[in-house]
Amino acid sequence: MQIDKLIEKEKAGWQRLETLTATTRGNAEALSEAELYELGRLYQIATSDLALAQRDFPNHKITRYLNQLVGRTHAVLYREEPLRWQQVSNFYRVLFPQLYRRLLPYTTAAFVLFLLPALIGFFVVWQRPDTIYTLLGEEIRGLVSSVEDGELWTEIAPSVRSAAATTILTNNIGVLFYAFAGSLTGGLFTLYILLFNGLSLGAIFGLLQFHEMSPGLAEFVLAHGPVELSVIFLAGGCGLFVADGLLRPALLTRQAALVERAKIGVQLILGAVPLLIGAGLIEGFVSPSGLPWPLKALVGLGTGVALHWYWMKK
Repeated sequence: MQIDKLIEKEKAGWQRLETLTATTRGNAEALSEAELYELGRLYQIATSDLALAQRDFPNHKITRYLNQLVGRTHAVLYREEPLRWQQVSNFYRVLFPQLYRRLLPYTTAAFVLFLLPALIGFFVVWQRPDTIYTLLGEEIRGLVSSVEDGELWTEIAPSVRSAAATTILTNNIGVLFYAFAGSLTGGLFTLYILLFNGLSLGAIFGLLQFHEMSPGLAEFVLAHGPVELSVIFLAGGCGLFVADGLLRPALLTRQAALVERAKIGVQLILGAVPLLIGAGLIEGFVSPSGLPWPLKALVGLGTGVALHWYWMKK
């Protein structure tokens, strides 16, 4: 077919398709049912015309025109479904707990990798306080000086609690993503995050125990600790899960295994961000408050039990 005949035959349809596509402004729902049907029919015709033009007239301007027209219409017809509250609701009601249970062995491993160095750090520093410098470096000296003076650093003045909560949220979310991103190092950085954070917490509790001040820190972490630590263990579990797929891809290629597991890990990490925000708000406002410690314990126990019931309930 000659180009002039093709244009003469199909020009009216192309112009109508262009008009309908422009009317949608990127959203096919703007069209009536009849217009949407017409859009689909004209799109199929234009696609066939484009294939013919690319074969017979690859360098003609009409081929470029059709390519652009088909591309714009394709974006309208096959655009990704917008994020809706129903999707969000379904994720948190069904998918998030299912994915958590799937990764439970890895999350348990992350918990153990955190707990063991925490216990070691606690008992070593409790018996020999100076070893805290060996374990955590000279950067800890300021904190040690405060403890030796009988001061805890956990007292947050009411006037600065909003700023403190923001800082805490930023730090916690950073740890969350670092623990997950460590999977790309074959899990080595994830292991480092878990081991070092566990060792640090245990060593600090050991130092406070030596100076008979550990109940003060324990009271501070009662309210936010269960949720915050649970989410950190989840992030570590995601990192180990992805790293395991990278190191042991089974029948998949390493790239395919990485992509498949990373999709699951990213969903869990993003799903856990609101939980960590909630824990950060508790840490910024409830933990340093003057509430009696039994109430703080009740907040921590209640939120921790509710979170794990939600994750494990089938």
